Amino acid sequence: MNKSRRKHSAAFKAEVALAAIKERETLSELSARYGVHPTVISTWKNEFLKRSEEIFSKQGPKSEADFEKERRELFAKIGELEMQRDWLKKKSKQLGLE
Repeated sequence: MNKSRRKHSAAFKAEVALAAIKERETLSELSARYGVHPTVISTWKNEFLKRSEEIFSKQGPKSEADFEKERRELFAKIGELEMQRDWLKKKSKQLGLE
């Protein structure tokens, strides 16, 4: 029997992560209570703790423009790397190094 992948809301993930941070219950108990695997709970907890620093940082969360700028830079880098790869393939073929 196939189980379909469940999608949890951000509010649900935050609730479970906060419960895990409080450590009043073990991961096994939280898993049984919320119906989520302990590994998933640990992942949500770690993500919550890691991203909580953004709340108190002076810069605040990234804006949409920042994400778009980063996206353009990453696509440019991908293009550059693809060109390098293609050049190396061509040269290795010419030298018989394939």
